[in-house]
Amino acid sequence: MRIDIITVLPELLEGPFAHSILKRAKDKGLAEVHVHQLREFGAGKHQQVDDYQYGGGAGMVMQCEPLVNCIEALQKERNYDAVLYMTPDGTRFNQQDANALSLLGDMIIICGHYKGIDQRVRDHWITHEYSIGDYVLSGGELAAAVISDAVIRLLPGVLNDETSALTDSFQDNLLAPPVYTRPENFRGHIVPEVLLSGNTKAIDLWREEQAYQRTKARRPDLLED
Repeated sequence: MRIDIITVLPELLEGPFAHSILKRAKDKGLAEVHVHQLREFGAGKHQQVDDYQYGGGAGMVMQCEPLVNCIEALQKERNYDAVLYMTPDGTRFNQQDANALSLLGDMIIICGHYKGIDQRVRDHWITHEYSIGDYVLSGGELAAAVISDAVIRLLPGVLNDETSALTDSFQDNLLAPPVYTRPENFRGHIVPEVLLSGNTKAIDLWREEQAYQRTKARRPDLLED
């Protein structure tokens, strides 16, 4: 999978892809992430990519021409299955979205800034619009990194144990159950006996019940789904 990210602040994306699972995916050749400076497609001496909004109002708007020129330049090089735009009014991104995107091929992610991008780009060039929560960030870079991480970790071969992703929170509309490791007794706090029993069936049943109870207490809305 190849992910191309379009941004006016590529520096914000240097760290997230240089470590841990995302770095491992790149080193294994399972995923590529390329960050593109939108200003290279801007006009004039100052490589302008934004302008005042029609109708007045505070805040600048990212222009059509630089964005579309950048998208189309990338599309001339390869076929993309999706063009994503990160925006507070997009669909709330969830695990099912990550699963679906992980089955696609290459994708482009556009990071919004200022008051957002010209609506015409959204209407005619964007295929998916996502938000990572009900709050506003300074730009779409952190959101793009979040989505890239959620998708890339699902690619076959990225995780050392591929079954690990299947038991993550939200995969079956449940939160993950509690987990424990050594020591068995820490300051009088004991690991649940069933986890020490070696009875796989009993452990699975305990984990299912714990996942259900945790979801019921913390995210009952998931059970409604």
